[in-house]
Amino acid sequence: MTDDEIDMLGTGFCACTLPKAHWTHGAHFATALWLILRRPDVDAEIDMPGMIRRYNESVGGVNSDTSGYHETITQASLHMARQLLAGLPADVTPAAAYAALMASPLGDKDWPFAYWTRETLMSPAARRAWVAPDRTPLPT
Repeated sequence: MTDDEIDMLGTGFCACTLPKAHWTHGAHFATALWLILRRPDVDAEIDMPGMIRRYNESVGGVNSDTSGYHETITQASLHMARQLLAGLPADVTPAAAYAALMASPLGDKDWPFAYWTRETLMSPAARRAWVAPDRTPLPT
Protein backbone atom coordinates (compact mmCIF):
# COMPACT_ATOMS: atom_id res chain seq x y z
CA MET A 1 0.00 0.00 0.00
CA THR A 2 1.36 3.42 -0.93
CA ASP A 3 1.41 6.59 1.16
CA ASP A 4 -1.22 8.08 -1.15
CA GLU A 5 -3.49 5.06 -0.68
CA ILE A 6 -3.07 5.27 3.09
CA ASP A 7 -3.83 9.02 2.98
CA MET A 8 -7.02 8.25 1.05
CA LEU A 9 -8.02 5.57 3.58
CA GLY A 10 -7.36 7.86 6.52
CA THR A 11 -9.14 10.87 5.10
CA GLY A 12 -12.06 8.73 3.89
CA PHE A 13 -12.37 7.14 7.32
CA CYS A 14 -12.29 10.53 9.09
CA ALA A 15 -14.86 12.00 6.68
CA CYS A 16 -17.03 8.85 6.85
CA THR A 17 -16.83 8.55 3.05
CA LEU A 18 -14.73 5.37 2.92
CA PRO A 19 -16.80 2.56 1.38
CA LYS A 20 -17.57 -0.16 3.93
CA ALA A 21 -15.92 -2.82 1.74
CA HIS A 22 -12.61 -0.94 2.11
CA TRP A 23 -12.71 -1.08 5.95
CA THR A 24 -10.62 -4.26 6.20
CA HIS A 25 -8.16 -5.55 8.80
CA GLY A 26 -5.36 -3.90 6.85
CA ALA A 27 -7.31 -0.64 6.53
CA HIS A 28 -7.82 -0.51 10.30
CA PHE A 29 -4.06 -0.70 10.88
CA ALA A 30 -3.22 1.62 7.96
CA THR A 31 -5.60 4.20 9.38
CA ALA A 32 -4.20 3.81 12.90
CA LEU A 33 -0.65 4.29 11.61
CA TRP A 34 -1.74 7.30 9.54
CA LEU A 35 -3.43 8.89 12.53
CA ILE A 36 -0.37 8.32 14.73
CA LEU A 37 2.15 9.51 12.12
CA ARG A 38 0.25 12.22 10.27
CA ARG A 39 -2.39 13.62 12.61
CA PRO A 40 -0.75 15.02 15.75
CA ASP A 41 -4.08 16.74 16.49
CA VAL A 42 -5.65 13.33 17.11
CA ASP A 43 -4.99 11.35 20.29
CA ALA A 44 -5.63 7.93 18.77
CA GLU A 45 -6.31 6.08 22.01
CA ILE A 46 -8.88 8.68 23.09
CA ASP A 47 -10.31 9.81 19.75
CA MET A 48 -10.35 6.66 17.64
CA PRO A 49 -13.15 4.90 19.57
CA GLY A 50 -15.62 7.68 18.75
CA MET A 51 -14.30 7.92 15.22
CA ILE A 52 -14.81 4.19 14.63
CA ARG A 53 -18.31 4.27 16.13
CA ARG A 54 -19.25 7.23 13.93
CA TYR A 55 -17.77 5.58 10.84
CA ASN A 56 -19.57 2.29 11.54
CA GLU A 57 -22.90 4.07 11.84
CA SER A 58 -22.23 6.08 8.66
CA VAL A 59 -22.03 2.85 6.64
CA GLY A 60 -25.13 1.34 8.25
CA GLY A 61 -23.37 -0.59 10.99
CA VAL A 62 -24.51 -0.98 14.57
CA ASN A 63 -22.25 -0.65 17.60
CA SER A 64 -23.62 -3.24 20.01
CA ASP A 65 -22.56 -6.04 22.33
CA THR A 66 -22.12 -8.31 19.31
CA SER A 67 -20.98 -6.11 16.43
CA GLY A 68 -19.33 -2.87 15.50
CA TYR A 69 -16.88 -1.08 17.73
CA HIS A 70 -14.66 -3.23 19.98
CA GLU A 71 -12.74 -1.35 22.71
CA THR A 72 -10.26 -4.08 23.65
CA ILE A 73 -9.24 -4.83 20.07
CA THR A 74 -8.95 -1.12 19.25
CA GLN A 75 -6.77 -0.30 22.24
CA ALA A 76 -4.65 -3.44 21.79
CA SER A 77 -4.16 -2.65 18.10
CA LEU A 78 -3.08 0.90 18.87
CA HIS A 79 -0.69 -0.40 21.54
CA MET A 80 0.83 -2.89 19.11
CA ALA A 81 1.07 -0.29 16.32
CA ARG A 82 2.97 2.01 18.69
CA GLN A 83 5.25 -0.89 19.73
CA LEU A 84 6.05 -1.54 16.09
CA LEU A 85 6.65 2.16 15.37
CA ALA A 86 9.05 2.38 18.31
CA GLY A 87 11.34 -0.04 16.50
CA LEU A 88 11.30 1.87 13.22
CA PRO A 89 13.14 5.08 12.20
CA ALA A 90 11.50 8.27 13.49
CA ASP A 91 10.94 9.48 9.91
CA VAL A 92 9.19 6.28 8.77
CA THR A 93 6.44 6.82 6.23
CA PRO A 94 2.96 5.35 6.74
CA ALA A 95 3.55 3.00 3.78
CA ALA A 96 6.83 1.67 5.20
CA ALA A 97 5.30 1.27 8.66
CA TYR A 98 2.29 -0.50 7.15
CA ALA A 99 4.52 -2.89 5.20
CA ALA A 100 6.46 -3.74 8.36
CA LEU A 101 3.28 -4.22 10.37
CA MET A 102 1.62 -6.44 7.78
CA ALA A 103 4.80 -8.56 7.50
CA SER A 104 4.67 -9.11 11.27
CA PRO A 105 2.26 -11.36 13.18
CA LEU A 106 -0.11 -8.35 13.31
CA GLY A 107 -0.80 -8.87 9.62
CA ASP A 108 -2.90 -11.90 10.57
CA LYS A 109 -6.37 -10.75 11.60
CA ASP A 110 -6.39 -13.40 14.33
CA TRP A 111 -3.30 -11.97 16.07
CA PRO A 112 -5.24 -11.00 19.25
CA PHE A 113 -5.91 -14.67 20.02
CA ALA A 114 -2.24 -15.08 20.93
CA TYR A 115 -3.07 -12.84 23.94
CA TRP A 116 -6.76 -13.50 24.67
CA THR A 117 -8.95 -16.57 24.60
CA ARG A 118 -11.76 -16.29 22.09
CA GLU A 119 -14.32 -16.41 24.88
CA THR A 120 -12.78 -13.44 26.69
CA LEU A 121 -12.07 -11.31 23.63
CA MET A 122 -15.47 -11.83 22.05
CA SER A 123 -17.36 -11.08 25.26
CA PRO A 124 -19.62 -8.02 25.53
CA ALA A 125 -17.39 -6.82 28.39
CA ALA A 126 -14.31 -6.75 26.11
CA ARG A 127 -16.29 -5.03 23.37
CA ARG A 128 -17.49 -2.29 25.76
CA ALA A 129 -14.30 -1.68 27.80
CA TRP A 130 -10.65 -2.68 28.04
CA VAL A 131 -10.18 -6.25 29.24
CA ALA A 132 -6.60 -7.32 29.93
CA PRO A 133 -5.22 -10.33 28.05
CA ASP A 134 -5.96 -13.66 29.71
CA ARG A 135 -3.34 -15.73 27.85
CA THR A 136 -0.19 -13.62 27.92
CA PRO A 137 0.47 -9.90 28.46
CA LEU A 138 0.94 -7.55 25.52
CA PRO A 139 4.58 -6.62 24.94
CA THR A 140 5.77 -3.41 26.57
